[in-house]
Amino acid sequence: MESLQELSVLEANKRLLKELEDMGFPRIQAAKALHCSGNTDIEAAINWIVDHENEPSIDPMPLIAVNIDIDSPQPIQTTEEMQIKAQELRNQARKEKEDEEKRLEREREKERIRAGKEIHEAKRIAEDNERKRYLASRKAEKEEEKRAREKVRQKLEADKNERRRMLGLPSVSHTATKLSSPSTHDKKNYVSVASVSKVEQLRECLRSLKRSHKDDDARVKRAFQTLLVYVGNVAQNPDKEKFRKIRIGNPLFQSRVGRLRGGVEFLELCGFERIEEDKFLFLPRDKVDLAVLNSAGLEIKSAMSNPFFGLLSNP
Repeated sequence: MESLQELSVLEANKRLLKELEDMGFPRIQAAKALHCSGNTDIEAAINWIVDHENEPSIDPMPLIAVNIDIDSPQPIQTTEEMQIKAQELRNQARKEKEDEEKRLEREREKERIRAGKEIHEAKRIAEDNERKRYLASRKAEKEEEKRAREKVRQKLEADKNERRRMLGLPSVSHTATKLSSPSTHDKKNYVSVASVSKVEQLRECLRSLKRSHKDDDARVKRAFQTLLVYVGNVAQNPDKEKFRKIRIGNPLFQSRVGRLRGGVEFLELCGFERIEEDKFLFLPRDKVDLAVLNSAGLEIKSAMSNPFFGLLSNP
């Protein structure tokens, strides 16, 4: 094995070196093969390359001296065997390159999988935190709704006692106590309620309708029933537009609600808006408030079941 110093300058026949380069061998590899094989012929150089193809190249980059008084035989024709060996070497080099690319691709795939797992875990943690915040928010909303519901109950109880007082009947004070502690059945049928001010506006609208047509109980009852249908349809099917759009000019609507004082106003309090030059009443999906709709339904049912509704209050 030649020393590093001996290999620092490679002597190579110019013609043979060119032929090897034309066959696809790198200049350094071809020069080293010629130098080590004695610069005799191409076949000897190719044989040297085949014998040393698996040896690591750790030598420093050598200098190449071309055609320095080297006797070489007459040009020879490249044999088929030499071409086959050259092709095999090129195939080997290509295979090694492909294997290296596959290895690098596997490494990149492993890195993508690792990064994907980290992103998935981060997303899971974020979703878990968001779910916790949502549950905390819903709990706070339920507490607020519970307090509003209790205020509504107390207001209803106060109204009942006032009506009993005006009729000369004694107040029932224990009812308020029972209402402040709802039963298990009440809790199961719990629904959201609107604010006390909104509930009072809805109730006053119904009172106005009842007072304006106090001599026509059948018409008032039909109006209440129609309003209850409109409100109930939207509350149960908020995503269906057909329940959130009412044609004001519809004769049936006019006879049941439209021409009655307070009918259209009640629907507007529920969120309906006049559109298309007052041709329709429309409740946008993003403005559907189930708390208001539920409270409106409760007020209508209370008005229908109370024979004194709207008659004991000052007009």
